[in-house]
Amino acid sequence: MTDKKIRVLVAKPGLDGHDRGAKVVARALRDAGMEVIYTGLRQTPEMIAEAALQEDVDVVGLSILSGAHMALTPRVMELLKSNGQTHVKVFIGGIIPDEDLIRLKELGVAGVFGPGASTEDIIRDVRIAVEE
Repeated sequence: MTDKKIRVLVAKPGLDGHDRGAKVVARALRDAGMEVIYTGLRQTPEMIAEAALQEDVDVVGLSILSGAHMALTPRVMELLKSNGQTHVKVFIGGIIPDEDLIRLKELGVAGVFGPGASTEDIIRDVRIAVEE
């Protein structure tokens, strides 16, 4: 195990204006010893991928409550890949219907967390994904 801190970008893509959950998760990850960059509200997939590249992150966490996860997530994944960031693990938090979970996993999403997910589970899953 290396002493390098895990770097996480927490982002709110799309027009969703509810960021309380994203801030709670960002703080929990930071308190667990990770370096966390929070992009703020209303980010485009292009802005998120560029920030991930500039900040040299290990993980991108997308908080999506708007229902646009099947449009926004594939675009973020595509942009990360085109930037040569295939090592970056992507997690999604929000209201994600069960029927979309398989498709998101097929896209390469490392984890999906719905309302009520514990911060302990999120921290554990992020650490496991980065170590793989």
